[in-house]
Amino acid sequence: MDAWSLMHSAAQADTVPRSVPRGTLPRIWRFAARHHRTLAVFLLLATASAVIGVAVPVLAGRVVTAITDRSAPSVVVTLALVIAGLAVLDAGLTLGERWLSARIGEGLIYDLRRAVFAHVQRMPLAFFTRTRTGSLVSRLNNDVIGAQRAFTSTLSGLVTNVIQLVLAVVVMVALAWQVTLLALLLLPMFLLPARRMGRRIAALQRESADLNAAMTGQMTERFSAGGATLVKLFGRPEVEADEFGERADRVRGVGVRTAMVSRVFLTCLTLVAALAQALVYGLGGWLAVTGRLDAGTVVSLALLLTRLYSPLTSLANARVDVMSALVSFERVFEVLDLEPALKEPERPTPLPAGPLGVSARAVRFTYPSASAVSLASLEEVTRLDDRAGNEVLHGVDLDVAPGRMLALVGPSGAGKSTIASLIPRLYDVDSGAITVGGVDVRELSFADLRDGVGVVTQDGHLFHDTVRANLLYAAPDATEADLRDAMARARLGELLDELPAGLDTVVGERGHRLSGGERQRLTIARLLLASPRVVILDEATAHLDSESEHAVQEALTEALVGRTSVVIAHRLSTVRAADTIAVVEHGRVVEQGTHTSLLERGGRYADLYHTQFAPSSTAA
Repeated sequence: MDAWSLMHSAAQADTVPRSVPRGTLPRIWRFAARHHRTLAVFLLLATASAVIGVAVPVLAGRVVTAITDRSAPSVVVTLALVIAGLAVLDAGLTLGERWLSARIGEGLIYDLRRAVFAHVQRMPLAFFTRTRTGSLVSRLNNDVIGAQRAFTSTLSGLVTNVIQLVLAVVVMVALAWQVTLLALLLLPMFLLPARRMGRRIAALQRESADLNAAMTGQMTERFSAGGATLVKLFGRPEVEADEFGERADRVRGVGVRTAMVSRVFLTCLTLVAALAQALVYGLGGWLAVTGRLDAGTVVSLALLLTRLYSPLTSLANARVDVMSALVSFERVFEVLDLEPALKEPERPTPLPAGPLGVSARAVRFTYPSASAVSLASLEEVTRLDDRAGNEVLHGVDLDVAPGRMLALVGPSGAGKSTIASLIPRLYDVDSGAITVGGVDVRELSFADLRDGVGVVTQDGHLFHDTVRANLLYAAPDATEADLRDAMARARLGELLDELPAGLDTVVGERGHRLSGGERQRLTIARLLLASPRVVILDEATAHLDSESEHAVQEALTEALVGRTSVVIAHRLSTVRAADTIAVVEHGRVVEQGTHTSLLERGGRYADLYHTQFAPSSTAA
């Protein structure tokens, strides 16, 4: 592809330029204002450096004038020493500027990353089920670093160059206004392309950021243990490599186009600066030969011209850098602007002491639309699907007395897990109420709800960390004895003795270094440490073999003693001892009662039971 094609391609990318939102700059300042003292010192050093940058050409011109006027040698030596001293001072100022800009930039990275991470943690579960993890990680890495460059490099050059530009024009006008005026006639050739090129670069930067996020997303998914296993099982490494290659090729193409647009622009600006310098030498030299200027003034003007067009070139490039940084800030603020669907009450109601009951009253629920909880750029789609989903729960009423067990059974997709997810407030009901201890969960603080309700899911998620760290996640203050006791109660005492580093053994990503049963029992040990008063078991033994299921059931029996529990199970043999069994179908509770009463009724539960235990149904 030739240079013209690259430029034409870049122009096409900018056919519909998208401006940075108007409120972006004030928001950037609110982040930067936290470092206002460092910024003030930085600006002071930048101003001093700019003054030195203009003073040196003037002194150099005086050296030439002193030589041509045959002044005393001491004058030339003194001027040379002053220039040398200013050079040393400028070097120190430059280092100081760099140190301060780095402090500001790294501080900004810290502030942005912490703000985004904390904000994302407050997002509802629906956000994470829709968002591609790699795209989200890209916001915390690539975009935050892109925003940081505005302070570590761009700000330093911007301030110095603006001050140096103004001082250079003032001094040049004082030395020879005619020459300065002619030199400035070429100035529009700098300013006119800068605006358009800035928009083109911004469009390319947005495209590059989206493509990099997509590439990161593919890597994040395929490099996980589950993703890598799927690729190997279906034998698609070559296809995956080709798909990744296509994404990487698009990133490469955008990078080349960006480089060409920037280079063509800067080459044109450099050419204009060279023409202006030739003009100064020609006109200034003619004025010097005719006696209207001295040679030293011509030298000063020529050197000052570099302080004029060099800052202009840098400022033109800075516009590109600033636009790129603004795009990065915009993408970060886009995440921060996504309001969490679940909000903690300003004045939460305390959770009552003692055993807690759980109730559902006329609960209706619909999963939120994509536009309510996500961003198109995080899902890697052009436009979010803003259609409202179908209602999942239709007036559900349930009660679990304190210390009792409620079992939810029914076919897949009936709404059992949805009901369970409303109790720890992973979602909010559309109407009706879920109460814990007689208090609507929307009136409880998140901390009280977390302490009061514990959940064991079917996948038994663990972090890529040690056994100790995964257990302490539920109880940071637990002692060594507490951890070992929880492991023993979860039927993991023998495993703990066999682990190479005991509690400090790393379990691997999602706990893949452990078997399914061991992983599940470790999550139960974590639950025991948290000691919640309400326990929710969502298909906790769904994917286990008989031996593992037996061990997990023993651990669950230990975990449920004295606690209110809501148990979801497909295997009806695991819930026969429940105080109440509720059959859920199509988002409604169609039957409730004990195992015996429901069998005697001969309804839907009896059908499910006889289907599972047809050969031994007479043993009921």
